[in-house]
Amino acid sequence: MTILKTVLAAGLAAAAGSATAQDVPLIERAKLFGNPSKVGGQLSPDGRWISFIAPRDGVMNIYVAPANDPAAARPLTAEKTRPIRQTFWSPDSKQVLFVNDHGGDENFLLYGVDVATAAQKTLTPFEKTRAMVIGASQTIKDRILVGINNRDPRWHDVYELNLSAGALTKVFENTGYAGFVADDALKVRLAEKARDDGGTDYFRVNGTTVEATPFATVTYEDAGNTTPLGFTTDGRTLYWADSRGRDTAALVAQDVASGRTTIVGQDAKADIGGGLFNPRTGQVEAYGVNYLKNEYVPVGGAIAADLAFLKAQNKGQFFVGTRTDADDKWLVTFDGVSTPSATYLYDRKAKTLKELYVSRPELVGAPLVPMFPVEIPTRDGLTMVSYLTLPKGADANGDGTADRPVPMVLWVHGGPWGRDNYGYNGYHQWFANRGYAVLSVNYRASTGFGKKFVSAGDLQWGRKMHDDLIDAVEWAVKRGVTRKDKVAIGGGSYGGYATLAGVTMTPDAFACGVDIVGPSNLNTLLATIPPYWEAGKQQMYRRMGDPTTAAGKALLKERSPLTYADRIRKPLLIGQGANDPRVNVAESDQIVAAMQAKNIPVTYVVFPDEGHGFARPVNAIAFNAVAENFLAKCLGGRAEPIGTALQGSTAQVKAGAGNVEGLGTTAGN
Repeated sequence: MTILKTVLAAGLAAAAGSATAQDVPLIERAKLFGNPSKVGGQLSPDGRWISFIAPRDGVMNIYVAPANDPAAARPLTAEKTRPIRQTFWSPDSKQVLFVNDHGGDENFLLYGVDVATAAQKTLTPFEKTRAMVIGASQTIKDRILVGINNRDPRWHDVYELNLSAGALTKVFENTGYAGFVADDALKVRLAEKARDDGGTDYFRVNGTTVEATPFATVTYEDAGNTTPLGFTTDGRTLYWADSRGRDTAALVAQDVASGRTTIVGQDAKADIGGGLFNPRTGQVEAYGVNYLKNEYVPVGGAIAADLAFLKAQNKGQFFVGTRTDADDKWLVTFDGVSTPSATYLYDRKAKTLKELYVSRPELVGAPLVPMFPVEIPTRDGLTMVSYLTLPKGADANGDGTADRPVPMVLWVHGGPWGRDNYGYNGYHQWFANRGYAVLSVNYRASTGFGKKFVSAGDLQWGRKMHDDLIDAVEWAVKRGVTRKDKVAIGGGSYGGYATLAGVTMTPDAFACGVDIVGPSNLNTLLATIPPYWEAGKQQMYRRMGDPTTAAGKALLKERSPLTYADRIRKPLLIGQGANDPRVNVAESDQIVAAMQAKNIPVTYVVFPDEGHGFARPVNAIAFNAVAENFLAKCLGGRAEPIGTALQGSTAQVKAGAGNVEGLGTTAGN
């Protein structure tokens, strides 16, 4: 077993009372960020098989087992470097399909592996191409529709893919449409087109002809919260997540023939983003409401008893995954938050649950802690749904109220058009185990809380969006969670930007920052976005600033952390994937160079085989080894020594190896 060294500053020991390393065992990084034992379980449509993703020679690969004998699992794939992270079954249950890229470039190709023979084929065999599934059918089992952008990288043409032969037949050439919706007959029925004002028009499609007049128009204000969810099997009903005429998105059913709409479900505080649909008919049977936590609301009585049964198990928040065509078996995952998630086979007729696997069995019995949803007010009257995790030494009775202040990490989500959720979170558990409180905030522009909350973030990068984070810190200080001078900021993507904004625009607000793939220059960020984001550019410009105008360029420069790099006076750690297609490596290079020009210390770690984040566990563990030792010096918490964590990773320490204890002797430049 790895010998663990504890770095425990005297100030933290005094603040945390009796919370010492002897009281709370240190959880090894590898147990939190290494390969899970099993994840991504899926039932085949015919119910004969269960697939999942698990390590094979240290890399996540696809396994399959008979549904009646899960222990008899065997590997189907043999990826040697890049982990497989997304899989789904072919409608005929003969293949497991998956997508993967190379080194994080996000050029995802589609692959199929035969269940009987383990023979694998590349179903979209193209270079510098990103494939996506557009439609699958309940009644047509041997074909699916895929989008491929090999002709024009901005637009995905629609192809019919014969799964057994691997043959591709083009059915629609895309000359400027953002997306498509197909029906169960694998006919493209709707085409989505971005408007110059940032809104979206939806057009009916007849064969290869797109009607000239849109049948639905979504304004810019609604475009982020309104989208078609799909047709019923008979093609007569189209479901929408729809915020038109309301703030939060409702689940709406539209009669295709008449155009008449009916609200199926809505919530005053949270968007309805989707639901549970009958695998045979496509009719909605429940929808999810995710405000503080996710809850299923049944529609009618078809599965109401099943949802009640699952909730009554008291195993934590649950999520219904795949369902067989016969709808007699479901895969259900329970998230206990302070326990690793577990996936079960649910027999609807017998009303029984059979545990298939625990995602991280090595964490069973580990000193994991609860997460608490909280509502934090902003200075201008908005409410931010946020999530607080406290170390055991700061919350002896586990009630979510801090017994005493401890150092805190403000961990900011990416997007920014995304959200933090309630549930097991490896980063929250890691930081809490090291002695820190952790706060994750759904600041304005976060999704899931209505269109007004999203729009409140328009043109507010580095301004009101950042004010929200400062308000959240003030909230934590007033409640005795932390002290104002003992707060670090960190996160990935927009969370990385927020970190850079924090140490430049508010240079005294945070003790230090951890930036992962964060943009530093918003003008160069928008100039290097992937070509397949073409359809969303106008909406991004309205939300961030328009780089095609002088005023927009000036605003983007004003909101760019690079502009204020000379103001940095707190320790900064930056992690970057060299192949990132979203936030180009130049975003990190620029601010590191600007800091070095002013002799401002910075620690910079680059991974040449990663993109937007760290997909390979060996790389994630390496960066987190650096991060926790960086935070230990800054905040005074505990850390597992870096040791040999960088060995086997591709980490290149480009700057500041001497700033982090144990890094200078292990850095692989």
